[in-house]
Amino acid sequence: MLRFLVSTIVNAVGLWVATSVVPQVQLTPYGGSGFWNIAGSFLMVGAVFGLVNAIISPVIKIIAFPLYIITFGLIAFVINGALLLLVAWLSTVIGVDVFSIDGFTSEGLEIESLGWAILAAIVMSIASFFTRAVLKVLKIR
Repeated sequence: MLRFLVSTIVNAVGLWVATSVVPQVQLTPYGGSGFWNIAGSFLMVGAVFGLVNAIISPVIKIIAFPLYIITFGLIAFVINGALLLLVAWLSTVIGVDVFSIDGFTSEGLEIESLGWAILAAIVMSIASFFTRAVLKVLKIR
């Protein structure tokens, strides 16, 4: 349970950095614009991202194993971007316009939004790496 909580916090920090750096990725907080609403929204979407990564990602990695070999692992960026799009869709199911990537709405997906999702996934990975390093120094696992 503690591991899932730490993972959720790491995902939330990565998502916060991605929304700060990538202009086409926005998080509209649940219930208002107060600090606790914003923090809770990031934590909730971070938990959804953690669940998607825990449940769907291993299946995709097994199925796409030949693509990982052919592309020397670079397909992981595209897969992480697609998983981020899935999280964006799931969060719109939870609430109205909570997490949006430009061009990705409940009506459909535009091709150009996958590029922003891939960039956001890369930013989230870098931010998560540094957050995990800080937590490891603080001896929080």
